[in-house]
Amino acid sequence: MIRIGAGQGFSGDDLRGTREIVEDCVDYVCCEALAEFTLTGMSRERQRDPNAGYAPDIAAVATIALPAVAQRRSKLVTNAGALNPEGALQAVGEVARTLGIDHLCAGVVLGSDLTVRLPELVAAGADLRHMDTGESLDSLDDVEFAAVYLGAYPIVHALEQGAEVVITGRVADASVFMAPAIFELDVEPDDWTALGRLAVMGHLMECSTHVTGGNFSGPWWDLKGLDSIGFPIAEVDDNAQTLLTKPRGSGGLVSRDTVKEQLLYEVGDPARYLTPDVVADMTSVQLTDCGDDRVSVSTSSAAPATDTYKVIMSRPAGWSAAVGITYTYPGALAKARNAKTVLDRRLERSGIEVLETWVEYIGAGGLFGEADDALDPPEVVLRYAVRCRSAAEAGVILSERLTGLSVGGPPASAASGMGMTAPAPVSEIWPTLVPKNLIDPGVKVAMEVL
Repeated sequence: MIRIGAGQGFSGDDLRGTREIVEDCVDYVCCEALAEFTLTGMSRERQRDPNAGYAPDIAAVATIALPAVAQRRSKLVTNAGALNPEGALQAVGEVARTLGIDHLCAGVVLGSDLTVRLPELVAAGADLRHMDTGESLDSLDDVEFAAVYLGAYPIVHALEQGAEVVITGRVADASVFMAPAIFELDVEPDDWTALGRLAVMGHLMECSTHVTGGNFSGPWWDLKGLDSIGFPIAEVDDNAQTLLTKPRGSGGLVSRDTVKEQLLYEVGDPARYLTPDVVADMTSVQLTDCGDDRVSVSTSSAAPATDTYKVIMSRPAGWSAAVGITYTYPGALAKARNAKTVLDRRLERSGIEVLETWVEYIGAGGLFGEADDALDPPEVVLRYAVRCRSAAEAGVILSERLTGLSVGGPPASAASGMGMTAPAPVSEIWPTLVPKNLIDPGVKVAMEVL
């Protein structure tokens, strides 16, 4: 049996949970640190500083995990390398030296950052059309970054070479957790049944506390210890089947319902859950509540992997700015609507061409559609956001904001709204598919001793 602990579900996750996983003496501490949003932020940081581009908390995670790695109790696998895995390796190496640890074997998976390779891929026949809309990409000139979702086997290759720490760039979320089990069980790349089982396990683990009661929409009021919710542990047997649990005494809950909720999270077609290594069938999953925060997960159906990788590119989409102001009873919603009209007309007079406007009446239609006129809530927050081509244009909403509304708009505005957000750059994500045979030659594993 292999015990795999989720040490992180995103960059910035609760390090208390990371520490509990390490203290539970799991065989592998696996940290999933990335998302499209975080990659965009790291790309901007790298533009300002070529040495940046990796998850900023990797040093904090390493400080917790490396003593266990040095004692040969656990290994560390993380995709926190993001757009600069070698920079992340240097940060981990500095932690090791500070802790007085030496002779740790580290593997770095390179090749997921495709930013400079895009012209080469296009020349080789890659069609970078939008995978959802079919729209053709008109130019590469404004691409901020491009990253491919690699699979588990580059991590496996690092482990095969003796790596005790593996740092990757962008790999699929589930792959971070699949790789240790693939390595320990010696799963072949065409063993679709085993890989399908491990893909389900990886998906359940990838969001850390989602599967242990975080964001639970069942009887959440019965959950204990959300302030110290435990991170999940997967106990994987020789048949690649999983039992999910969490550190004993930690908060939260592992039950059939919490596991089922994460099982369907971010899944388009449950019968065809696409990963780089296998197409898993969520409809074949059987969940059994074993009590005491233990749920067995079994699955029997999967299909061969596709011949493409998913690639995401980020492109600039202008600048955004927003204001938020609270209106109070009576007529709070009517006041907020009137204030929206005032802002509309002021922006029209400004001559600014607004690319997009987004208006919410929080408390009377922020999430589920605008409320009925008969509703008269005690307060409504008007959030008025715009997207423009430049920071200066987006800033117009700030100059046309509350100064006039507070004295020349609807009555009974309050300063308890969200206030202002300064103009900020906006990026759009462009997803596409690229043949694996064009990507794989650029992927390599570099081994170093920390």
